[in-house]
Amino acid sequence: MNGIYLKFFVLEKQMHQHMPVYEWLLEHAKKSGINGGSAFRTIAGYGRHHKLHEDRFFELQGDLPVEVVFAVSSEQSEQFLSDLRKEGLDIFFIRMPVEFEMTLGSMD
Repeated sequence: MNGIYLKFFVLEKQMHQHMPVYEWLLEHAKKSGINGGSAFRTIAGYGRHHKLHEDRFFELQGDLPVEVVFAVSSEQSEQFLSDLRKEGLDIFFIRMPVEFEMTLGSMD
C-alpha cells in the first residue's frame, strides 16, 4: 500500500491538554482511526532553537526529544495534520511517501 510516513519531533515535557504532546498525538491518532503509531525517546538532539538536549545530564531529565511516527494513507495524513493545525500545535514534522504492507494477512 502506498501512503505517507509522518514523523513528529517533540520534547518529553511539552504538554497539550494536560498531557505530554507525544501521548496526545498517539491518543488522537487512535481516536482518528489510525491503525498504529509509536513514540521513541532519543538520547540526544537539538532543534530550531539550537539548544542541545542530552540524556547524560540529570537536570535535563524530561527535556529530551521524542519522535512520534505513523504510516498512514494520504487522506489520513491530511486529516491528521489539519486536526493538529486546528489544535494550534506548533510541531516540526517530516512527511515522506512510503510503501507499507504486512508480511501475512491484511492491513485491517
